[in-house]
Amino acid sequence: MPHSLRKIRKKRGSRTCGYGRVGQHRKSGSKGERKAGRHKHGWSWVLRYQPDYFGKVGFFSPKSLRRDIRCINLKELEEIAVKMMPKTKKDKKIFIDLEELGYNKLLGEGRITLPIRVKVPLYTKIALRKIKEAGGEIITEKEEEIEKIEVAS
Repeated sequence: MPHSLRKIRKKRGSRTCGYGRVGQHRKSGSKGERKAGRHKHGWSWVLRYQPDYFGKVGFFSPKSLRRDIRCINLKELEEIAVKMMPKTKKDKKIFIDLEELGYNKLLGEGRITLPIRVKVPLYTKIALRKIKEAGGEIITEKEEEIEKIEVAS
């Protein structure tokens, strides 16, 4: 007849749990993933089986080097241009300064039908092609500086 009090339950609380004082039961059983001695007596094991155990892995870019790029697509730019259309004269192209609006890159998703002038530091080739097909242009900071010099002279 099985009983619920196994030996280990009966002997719990005593120093050796019924296995003697010399340590007969010391090495048996699972001790899990023990990592003792990896820098000392287990060093040769580390060199043989886990040579990459110590040391850093990977690269973490400092936050100061990360650029926060806020993008806008042509379809959203079209909506902004439609809102600004009544403010501009009929003969002139609609001018939109994306830096002032908080964007710093123009992407080419969507269509644009209005001829607009866009000031933005970064843009894709597709966005440039679609804006030129609509009769518009993209101005970067360098081109704006050149225009100022030409107007002054």
